[in-house]
Amino acid sequence: MNEIMLPVEIGAQEQTFYQDVVEGLSETPKRIPSKYFYDQKGSELFEQICDLEEYYLTRTELGMLDGVASDLANFLPKISRIVEFGSGNCEKVQYLLDRHSSIRRYLPIDVSESFLLFHADRLMQRYHGLDVLPVVGDFNVPISLEEEEGISLGFFPGSTIGNLDRWEAIRFLRNAADTLGTKSYFLVGVDTLKDRDILLAAYDDAKGVTRDFNLNLLRRLQQELGANLNIDQFEHEARFNQEQSRIEMHLKSRCDQTVRINGDTFRLIEGETIHTENSHKYSVESFQDLARLGGWESCRVWLADGEMFSIHLLKRID
Repeated sequence: MNEIMLPVEIGAQEQTFYQDVVEGLSETPKRIPSKYFYDQKGSELFEQICDLEEYYLTRTELGMLDGVASDLANFLPKISRIVEFGSGNCEKVQYLLDRHSSIRRYLPIDVSESFLLFHADRLMQRYHGLDVLPVVGDFNVPISLEEEEGISLGFFPGSTIGNLDRWEAIRFLRNAADTLGTKSYFLVGVDTLKDRDILLAAYDDAKGVTRDFNLNLLRRLQQELGANLNIDQFEHEARFNQEQSRIEMHLKSRCDQTVRINGDTFRLIEGETIHTENSHKYSVESFQDLARLGGWESCRVWLADGEMFSIHLLKRID
């Protein structure tokens, strides 16, 4: 039997990560929140995923964004501030910035500090006069913003909302409404339900980049929490959960293992998994119903060819 040892003492910066790992491994089935994918290495791997042939989501959404931004400029000509939740490399927001000269301020929110600051700096160099205020943190937590003259637009591309379970998504939408304030709008990218084989290939690519992205969580356990483990004793697994209309990612144990954290013991038997991510897929109607429960009403919907992806413009219900 292989043992995974984690240290008794950890720094304050890792404390929340540590607590979430202990809580997640105490549950049945075991889990680690997907937000911990995105350290510097994880963010770089996700950029590679977005360029994969199998990963249709990014190229499909990018193919839509110029037309969406143009339509939006006519529908909402006085956007003054954009708040992007989970901004990543700040690439997609540039379609909006190029079409909306009225935008004065951009607040990208991301958990990966070095990655966020690097791309925020690049954006400032391209858009002179734009006030870029990066916010390092979890986009699920509401932040307090000053009232803004003109329209505040939330931006949440990439179908990241699909990573949240139903009630997590509703809570996020409510928090976003509080963050953005009254008379605000929200532009959200949402993946659609489609052929099972297309979905599975997008999360289990031939080059193994998604595998490395998933296994990077174990590297974080090693480097940040001092875990003593052999990453080769785990494998990446993608599943389609038809009942929940979602793709699931798991880390599957190749052998019997024991995890010990500050005296707590967590056993993994061969074949048992740690659930690391969900990616829910929505019809237009089911997402509109979800948004309404989160305090938003639908204004516009854009659909890609073959209904491969959707982008929704929502308005806060005041």
